[in-house]
Amino acid sequence: MLTTIRRLGNSQGILIPKPLLQQVGLEDKAELRVEGDALVLRRPKDGSRTGWAEAAKKLASGGDDALVMPEFGNEEDAELQW
Repeated sequence: MLTTIRRLGNSQGILIPKPLLQQVGLEDKAELRVEGDALVLRRPKDGSRTGWAEAAKKLASGGDDALVMPEFGNEEDAELQW
């Protein structure tokens, strides 16, 4: 498919037909990178924290969720009113 590069404010861009976006599963965000002499548009990888909640539950269920450093208080804490 041949498309036109258009001026968009201070940038340039192209219009991508909706059927093409749907075909590759792009919705709101995309990863854009240069590979050789091509611009490549891909679905973003999973978020950096994907799976953290499940992993934390697994650790807790196995009893392996203790603090690495134990809690410690200040000597003046006893004088504080909460």
